[in-house]
Amino acid sequence: MNLWGRLFSMLFVLALASLVTWPVAGATAAVAVFAVGLITVLLLHYRHIALLRRWLQNPLPEQAPHGSGIWDEVYADLYRLLRLQRQSESRLTASLEDFRQAGAAMPDGMLILGAQDRIEWCNPVAESHFGLDRQRDTGQSITNLVRQPQFIEYLQAQNYGDPLVLRLSRGTDFILSVQLVPYGDRQKLVISRDITDLERVETMRRDFIANVSHELRTPLTVLGGFLETIADTKAADGELLRRSLPLMMDQSQRMQRLVEDLLTLSRLESSHNPPREEPVNVPDLARALYHDALALSGGRHRILLDLSAGDWLTASEEELRSAFSNLISNAVRYTPEGGEVAVAWQRRGEEAVFVVRDTGIGIASQHLPRLTERFYRVDRSRSRETGGTGLGLAIVKHVLNRHQARLEVASEPGRGSTFSAVFSRDRLLAPAGKELIARSA
Repeated sequence: MNLWGRLFSMLFVLALASLVTWPVAGATAAVAVFAVGLITVLLLHYRHIALLRRWLQNPLPEQAPHGSGIWDEVYADLYRLLRLQRQSESRLTASLEDFRQAGAAMPDGMLILGAQDRIEWCNPVAESHFGLDRQRDTGQSITNLVRQPQFIEYLQAQNYGDPLVLRLSRGTDFILSVQLVPYGDRQKLVISRDITDLERVETMRRDFIANVSHELRTPLTVLGGFLETIADTKAADGELLRRSLPLMMDQSQRMQRLVEDLLTLSRLESSHNPPREEPVNVPDLARALYHDALALSGGRHRILLDLSAGDWLTASEEELRSAFSNLISNAVRYTPEGGEVAVAWQRRGEEAVFVVRDTGIGIASQHLPRLTERFYRVDRSRSRETGGTGLGLAIVKHVLNRHQARLEVASEPGRGSTFSAVFSRDRLLAPAGKELIARSA
C-alpha cells in the first residue's frame, strides 16, 4: 500500500470510530475521539522522526531503529541504501589503496598537484627525488619546497610537451627528468625519473669516442709525419731512418695495445661470451706474474711476493691473468724508482683476496670512484709517458664482475695505493683444485 492509501485508511478508521461514538456520547465526544486519535498518530510519527534523526547522527547498520507500518518500510529502505553505500565505500577504499600501492611500486616519482600547484599526493619515489614528506607537505605549494628556478619556470611556462632535465646537488650529481601532465580541473601529474646513470653512460660514451679518437690521432700523426718526411726525401737517408723507425715502431705498438685492449673489453662485455670455468692455480699464476713484474721493473723497484693462501679458483685463467697483470703493471709504472711493489694472495675470513700494494704516487680520493671508467686518467701526461692505454682498470672491473668478485681501492697521495680483488667463498677451491671449499665447509 502506498503512502496516500495508508493516509486515507487511517483517516477512515478515525472517522468510523467518531461516527460510532456520536450516537452514544454525542458530537463532542465524537470530535474528541477523532482529535485524540489524530494526535496519537502524530506523536507516533514524531517519535519515529526523533529515532531516525538520532540514528542518522551515527548510522550504524546494526543499530538501525525498528518501526511499524510505513516506518518499517522507511527503515528498511534506509538500511538498504546504507549497506549499498558501505559497499561502495569499501570498493572505493580498495581501489584507492590499490592506486597507492601501484604508485608506491612505480620506479618513477609521481606527484599530484592541485590548484595553485599545491601537493595533493606523492609516492615514496617522489618524496626521495624532491626531498618531500607526504604527511607534512600535503597541501603545501610545491614552489615553496622545490626551490629550483628551472623547475619554477617550467611550472609557470606550462609547456608540457618537453620534459625538464633538473640537476640537483646532494653531495653527488643527481639528475632528474621531470614531465608535467595536466588533467582534470587544473590538476597536474608530475612524473620524475632518475636519469643520473643514463647521463653518466652518455657522458662515458661521448668521452669514449673522443678519447679513442685522440689516442689514435697522436700515433697516426707521428707515423704520418715520418712517412711524409721519408717520402719527400729523394734519396734514402740512413740517419733519418735510424731515428724515425724506432719511433714509428713505438707508436704502432701503442696503437696495437690500444686495439687489443678495446677488443678485450668488447669480449668481456659480450653476453654471448660467458667466462670459461676451470680450476685455476692462483699461487702458480701469482708466481708467474711476479716474474713478469721483475722483468717490467728492470731492477728499479723492490718486488715482493706473499702467498699465504694456497686456494685455487673456479675461473677463467686467461681473464684472471689479464686482470692481475694490469694491476701489477700499473703498480710498477706509477711507483718511482727505488719504491716497493708487493703482490699477495691471502685469505680474509671466508674470502680470498689478490692484493697489489705499492709505494707509488698515490691517488686523491675524488678520483677513486671513476678509476675504472674507460680512459679515465688522474694525470693524462704521466699516463702517456708510462705507456698505458687508460683501459687497464676497466678491464679489471669487467673481469671481476664476470667472476662475481669486487675491486677494493685504498690510496693516499704520496703514500701509495692498494688494489684488492676480492673473491667469494663460492669461487674457492681446495689447493688440489678438485673440491669446493664452500661445499666442504
